[in-house]
Amino acid sequence: MDDDPFETVAVQAIESPCVLVCSIDAATGWCLGCGRTRDEIARWTAIDSDARRAVMAVLPQRMAVLEQ
Repeated sequence: MDDDPFETVAVQAIESPCVLVCSIDAATGWCLGCGRTRDEIARWTAIDSDARRAVMAVLPQRMAVLEQ
């Protein structure tokens, strides 16, 4: 192992449904841009990939509700 303090560390990108339209619907509590809740948005980078996939799976249904 190298003791180089300036060692480059690879950063893995985290998939996000964010479309930079951040406004929460008062009736549902879902973001009008991506469909996530405030809590889901806040902890997105802290949850594991399985949890992110579970949220991503329900977003199309939420967005369909928001579009009605």
